[in-house]
Parts: sequence; structure tokens; C-alpha cells
Amino acid sequence: MNRDGARKSIWQKDVKTFGEAFEIGQKFDTVIVGAGITGVSTALQLQEKGQKCLLIEASNVAFGTTGGTTAHLNNFFDTTYAQAARDFGDDNAKLLFQSALSALSTIKNNISKYSIDCDFKNKNAYIFALDKKQVKQLDEIVEGSGKVGHEVFETEQIPFPIPFEKAVQVPGQAQFHPVKYVIALCEAFKNAGGQIAENCRYDSHDKEQDLLEIKTSRGIVYTKNLVFATHIPPGNNIFNFTNAPYRSYAIAVKLNGEYPTELGYDLYDPYRYYRTHDIEGEMLMIAGGEDHKTGHIENTEECFKNLENYVREHFDVEEIVYSWSSQYYEPTDGLPYIGKSPGEDNIYVATGFRGNGMIFGTLSSQLISDLIIRNESEYESLFKPTRVKPIAGFSSFVKENADVAYTMIADKIFIEKLNSLTDIEDDGGKIVKYEDDNYAIYKEKSGKLHIVKSTCPHAKCEVRFNNAEKSWDCPCHGSRFGIKGNLLNAPATDDLPRIDLGL
Repeated sequence: MNRDGARKSIWQKDVKTFGEAFEIGQKFDTVIVGAGITGVSTALQLQEKGQKCLLIEASNVAFGTTGGTTAHLNNFFDTTYAQAARDFGDDNAKLLFQSALSALSTIKNNISKYSIDCDFKNKNAYIFALDKKQVKQLDEIVEGSGKVGHEVFETEQIPFPIPFEKAVQVPGQAQFHPVKYVIALCEAFKNAGGQIAENCRYDSHDKEQDLLEIKTSRGIVYTKNLVFATHIPPGNNIFNFTNAPYRSYAIAVKLNGEYPTELGYDLYDPYRYYRTHDIEGEMLMIAGGEDHKTGHIENTEECFKNLENYVREHFDVEEIVYSWSSQYYEPTDGLPYIGKSPGEDNIYVATGFRGNGMIFGTLSSQLISDLIIRNESEYESLFKPTRVKPIAGFSSFVKENADVAYTMIADKIFIEKLNSLTDIEDDGGKIVKYEDDNYAIYKEKSGKLHIVKSTCPHAKCEVRFNNAEKSWDCPCHGSRFGIKGNLLNAPATDDLPRIDLGL
């Protein structure tokens, strides 16, 4: 599998690897860590502006969320313009809308400039309220959108067989194939002289005179600038406390009869969303939802079942063709953190995209490349990682981090109760106590055990088994590991140590 889970996503067959090596000790203008849409787009922009860039990826291009997104391209966000106006002011809400238009324009320009065949299609979106409470939310969305100049029209019909109380049409949206798009950007980056190193994990960095010394699993390089495009920056940092990790679920289904041709979103919490895509001549509908905080659902298979049951209730489903999940981060105040890392010279971050990674990842490439080349950006202040919005973010900050503290204590109590190996199911995992220590144990269908230390090396929380993706997930900050302990998602930078107990 070329992604961070055991389930194949709808885009996975189009993953292409780039096995290029780099010269140890080489000097670069910018090193970019992470080869999803954020890192690849940033690397290309900088390389084409005359920089010498190295893009490093711990696994392969589109291994993480870019390979698991449902790839809606919207000029509206999970944080509504009404909410943005309340928390950041009317002018910043307008700037947020401008940023969305700019990012979508960048994607279109890239597709045209590099002749990218990525199934791009312009679409209308429909947002619909399912009950009276959601009608109030929808009215607020419409009012806020109007104030920033975002076109929204009330409609009596939607192209989805779902009963609703009220709905609006939002023109000017789009969709594409994210892996085809990012692979094409990688090829453009290499053609411009950029270097890509896959299976190359970032380990650490140090200041070395006027350069940063970057230690990787494949050797040391030097750079003027360092960009973390890794969802959450690796290691212990402030972003672990200003962002909370969540997982979202998606299925791609074959329908009997007609397919909805547009984009759809209800206002359920967490909301469900829909679109279609032609995969090698076969039309499929993609539905998503059932979001939850990473590591906080005991049986993640239930999330897929719940989503499937809801879709079957409203659509004539012939077959479930794909099912997968993916990770994103919720910022405390609703907006991403994009720009210079707090207290660190020449280091840049992009995180907290909520469910809008394709747009915010593209925007990050514009913002960060402008900061590196021109030392300024029109969007710098709005998304500044050092911003403090106590009214907007305080309640979310307390909620998410109180939960982290509880988890760190509760896990220690929980683990004492698990003192036997006998009840681990085949193809299942469990945290167990064995000879006065704690282990994460996965049991294959054959009965073979894979045993790793259960303590996440990042903040010493205890990992939990994700039975849907066959991974060990940290409920504190979202680090994820494979059944053999291999690191799948930051902020951890090390694997879970493997143990041979002779079982």
C-alpha cells in the first residue's frame, strides 16, 4: 500500500514513486519536508522562482492525506465566513474569501500551464439543512457569504435523493483527481531542476552558521530555509496544543441508476458530503463523513458501517467499491496556521487545514513562497502561526487539551486492566501488560504476533488500535504507526520499538 492505512483509496492506483537519491552534504536554498499537495506545490513554486530545492518524503508522494482526500475544491470552508467575521473581523473574512479564490485559480493555472490531465471539472455545490436547527445554520452561512461577496442562491431542489428543509446552490466550485494532479506537479518540479527523495525521513535540524543542518534517514544536507508540509510539524511544539487530530471516512459506491452530478454537503455534525468521479470508465459516487478525534473510537469499523447504512438509506447502492479513512487537523480558532514557525528563523509551517486541505495546501504554497522570496504576503497576518485569538480559540483549546491530559492519565489506568494475551482476536490488536511492561500487540489471522512498545515516543501517551486501518493511533496528538511499529503520521519522529518476546 502506498498510503498511510490498510485500506485502498479510490486514487491509489495512480500513485507513482520517485526513487531519486541526493548527494550527502549538499546545500539547498529550501528543503521541503512532506510530499503531499502542500509540499509539492510549495517546492514547485520556489524552484520556478529560481531556488534550489529538495523535497523529502518519509514514504512516497501522496502517502498521507493527499492520497486519501475526497478532493472537493471549494471557495467556502468548514469555518464559515460568518464565523470568520465574528472572530477575526469583516475585513479578514473578506480576505479569507479572496484566499480561496486565489488558491482555486492557482490550481486551474497549474493544470493549464503543465497540461495536467487530472479529471478537473467545474461544479455547482449544494448545501442543505436536514432539520430546523440546521436551517438556522444555513441562514447564517448565507448571510455571512453575502457580506464577503460569495455567491449563494436559495434553491427548491437538490440533485441528491435526500429529504431536506432548506438548501442553497453555490456556483464556482470544482473537483479533480488529487494524485494525478500532485504527480504531475512533481514531474514539473523535477523538470525545473528540483530534487525529490522518497523513503527519506526528517530526523532533526540544527543551526550551522548561516545554514540549517538537516539530519535525515539518508544523510545530512544544508539549507537556508526549511518548510514543514507534514500536516503537523514533527516533534514537540506549540502546534500539538493548537491543533487536534481527526479522522474522516469515505466510501466510493456503484449506484443503480443515475448519479448526482454536483457536489453536496449536509449540515449534520459531523457533516456528510458527496460527489462522483469516473475511475477508468466506471462512474462511482464518493460519500464521506463520520469524523472523530483520532484514537477516540474503539471500533473504527463501525464508522464505515454507519456511513454505508446512511448512504444505502437514501441511494440505490449496487456495490461498495472502495472504503478508506484519512487524517486532518482542527485548529483551535478555526483558521490554519501558515507561515513562519514561532521563534525559529527561516522555518515555515502549514497546518490546521480542517476539511479543506486541497485549497489550504495550495494557498500555503503561495503564502510560504512569497515569504521566502519577498519576505511578505498579503495573507501573512490572517494565517500567522503566532497569532493569538483567545475569544475565538479558547473554548476549543481547553476542550481539546483537557482531553489530551485526561487521555494521558486514563490510559495508564486502562492499561493496568489488560493483563492477558488470550483474548486478542485474529487480525486484531490490543494493548497488554506482559512482565511488568506495556506492549501493543497485533495478531495476524495465522496467529503470528507483532509486538511493539505501546508508548508513543512523541508525548508518552499510549497508542490505541485502529481496527479499520490496522494501525496504532495516538489519541493525544495524532501520531500513527503500522502494525510493525513503523511511523505513519507525525508529530512523532521515531517508530514504536519492536519487541521479540519469543511468543
